[in-house]
Amino acid sequence: MYRDISLYILDIFIASNKISRYTENFTNAQDFLNSEINWDASIRELEIIGEASKILINTNTISSEYRRIVDFRNQISHAYFGIDEDIVWDVIQHKLPAFLDYLIILCKTINIKNAIQFAKEENINNAKLIDFLINLDKKLYG
Repeated sequence: MYRDISLYILDIFIASNKISRYTENFTNAQDFLNSEINWDASIRELEIIGEASKILINTNTISSEYRRIVDFRNQISHAYFGIDEDIVWDVIQHKLPAFLDYLIILCKTINIKNAIQFAKEENINNAKLIDFLINLDKKLYG
């Protein structure tokens, strides 16, 4: 059984925010790859984005043109040591922001306000995430 669609959309926003925080001090793929914790954490969040995207595609919430996100998730989940850091870096720097722009537009038709409130309550002790959720709520709903 699927969770509410709004929670999957929010999962993507949260995972993207974490990736942004994990990569903010890097300027290139090689340095990012060499930071084991940041690399591994970001890969995990990309997997979450892929899984949530799969549900959104399967429920016809987003277009199947975003299937590449799911395929990318499968590649990084199963390639282990064969992951190309330049491709991951490009996805994080260029493709992920474009996908988030699409989701922001989607949130004009699918309200995720309740999901944001739920996440605030669930993550009350995570100041960085709470700040992100407050700002996301303002950005989406004023």
